Amino acid sequence: MNKTKRRIFKTAIKLFSQKGFDNAGIEEITAVSGVAKGSLYYHFETKEEIFDTLLDSGFKLLGNSIEIKFRHRETAKEKLEAIILILIKIVVLYEEFLTVVISNSLGENERALKCQNAIDKFCKQIADVINEGISNGEFKKVNSDNVAYFIFGTTYSTALYRIKMQKDVSSSEIFEDVGKLLVDGLLS
Repeated sequence: MNKTKRRIFKTAIKLFSQKGFDNAGIEEITAVSGVAKGSLYYHFETKEEIFDTLLDSGFKLLGNSIEIKFRHRETAKEKLEAIILILIKIVVLYEEFLTVVISNSLGENERALKCQNAIDKFCKQIADVINEGISNGEFKKVNSDNVAYFIFGTTYSTALYRIKMQKDVSSSEIFEDVGKLLVDGLLS
């Protein structure tokens, strides 16, 4: 992504997070980013395309981070801990990204369905790890889908709340307090 496109992208994320997708206009994105409207349209045909890029890029980063961490993890417990820590770090580092995704995931319009689909794919990765742990006896028998969404929601909301209330929040501190509790609750 070149410098101009990145500036447009970052500005759009910030405005989508602060004002909501529908209330952040192209004119405002160009004004705040300092980019001419023609430049914006050169890089993105529509505001929806900016949103799609945000969604794809953010979840690709999440997926790549998990894939890298999984190379060094053997047990389901270690993998689940890695997923939770990565999610916490994504919330801490890219708070606006997940705020945009979550706030746009409600409803049944096309944007909401895209967000729901991205969240579903991520939670499926969590459920797969839980099922692996159940199969090999590490975890007690649970409904892995329900627990996956619980882990996603609890981790996201706890990390976001801590960021809003305490600016110098530590990913590892949140993980020690919340992540380990979530994983330890599944152990056989």
